[in-house]
Amino acid sequence: MLHSDDTTNAPGSGAQKLTGRIASGPDDLLRTEVLEPQLRFEIAALLPSYVRLEKVLLLEYRRLGLLDDAQTGAIAGLLDLVTPEAIAEEAGASMSDIAFTLERFVSGRLAEVPPAWHVDRSRNDLQATAQLMYGRSRVLDSAEVLLEFGRTAHRLAERGVDLVMPGYTHMQPAQLISPGFYFAGLCDQVLHTLDRLDTVYRTASASPMGAGAMAGQELPWDRARMAGLLGFTGVRTHSLRAVAQRDWALEACAEFSLLGVALSRFVTDLMTWGSAGYGFIDLPDQWSGISSAMPQKKNFPVLERIRARTAHLTAAYLDISTGQRSTPYSNSVEVSKEANARVPAAFDDVASVLRLFGAVLENLEFRSDRMRAACESEYLGGFTLANLLTLEGGVPWRTAQVVAGRYIVGAVERGLPPAQPLGELLDALLAEQGYAVDDADGLLARAMSVQGGLAAKCTEGSANPDAVQRLLDEQRAGFDRVAERWRERRARIEEGAAGIDRLLAEPEVRQ
Repeated sequence: MLHSDDTTNAPGSGAQKLTGRIASGPDDLLRTEVLEPQLRFEIAALLPSYVRLEKVLLLEYRRLGLLDDAQTGAIAGLLDLVTPEAIAEEAGASMSDIAFTLERFVSGRLAEVPPAWHVDRSRNDLQATAQLMYGRSRVLDSAEVLLEFGRTAHRLAERGVDLVMPGYTHMQPAQLISPGFYFAGLCDQVLHTLDRLDTVYRTASASPMGAGAMAGQELPWDRARMAGLLGFTGVRTHSLRAVAQRDWALEACAEFSLLGVALSRFVTDLMTWGSAGYGFIDLPDQWSGISSAMPQKKNFPVLERIRARTAHLTAAYLDISTGQRSTPYSNSVEVSKEANARVPAAFDDVASVLRLFGAVLENLEFRSDRMRAACESEYLGGFTLANLLTLEGGVPWRTAQVVAGRYIVGAVERGLPPAQPLGELLDALLAEQGYAVDDADGLLARAMSVQGGLAAKCTEGSANPDAVQRLLDEQRAGFDRVAERWRERRARIEEGAAGIDRLLAEPEVRQ
């Protein structure tokens, strides 16, 4: 976390000079406010990545003939001794910079430092790669949490396939749906986000190593080999872009923001359905709250917490995007450190939202009696009635809409529930338009049937219970495919790590 590569140790520290450009170490305020907090984060989150990177560089130095097997082994052995405590202890003499501290830790314990160790190296691509490795791990973790949340939503949807409830448009009862149909929509949203995270992961799978400070390097580094050992699928081909941009963080926060918007809307529906005016759902007492003044109330503050936390996801994207905006297109602390400062919290927030929301879905109870009663009290079959008038009575569609609407107005004025058809009213309204149907009572009964309203839908993706079950079966298979894809990605990283230690333990074989 330094302003440039032109830095040195504080005078009198006893450490070797890092550069001849400046003659003093950081001011205490700069160290306290900026460098030390950054170092604490990097020790906690990035140290294993820096150690792994140093080992890959060792393999390249050996391959290039700049270090022999003994030198390589000695440095690798010291890297294996690195601990967070040791780095924290030595950081003060290395400007609180993790890369310099690692170099100091190793060189201070070698009988003789090989002259070529760290030749042709920059911290810029080293830092970009360490951050990317951290980001890649967090994306993997986020995908797995999202996958588990999706499976939880899927289990809830399967419980509600055959139940009925009103669907709402413009906050008004509109059509019959089922909880299974509704939560299958949540599953679809999760699968969509998982697909989009594939793109984020592809961005996080291109290694910056070998880009140098910005214009490439002067030794023939095998960038593809280094990328493979680090678990990447390829290299970021343009050296400037490799160190100037933090695409992975920007894209991850963008996806979390988009997901947060969608999840906030689902939570809003649950908040509405759980209110006393609806009473469609309930949560166990351990997931509920009370009022300090109104003993009759049972609140669901966890839903408010979840919805509020989705706002943090939008804020994180705004923070990183404005932090990068209008900066020069090159490596800078502004982009690499400050713009990314809230990115770890974004990963924490999305995991928290998904865990909490998943627990709500796992514990949610449908109050099927209240949902059915709400369906039976509303004329949700108006659309079906207009369709039947057109398809079976030959009434032009717009006229059928008018007749259906006037019938519902008339029935409501008479205080009739939807289940009590008034065929004579429908006949009279049709006669005014010059039309007639056989068995108006039977047609009305079919149109206003609660269970029949679901069966009337026949297209794929509809609320028809059979269609919902087919969709849920497809989604189950989709979750299985996604899970396997992310397992393979994690395995690739683990295989690369094992390959590094194996190669370090073997002598270099030259052609």
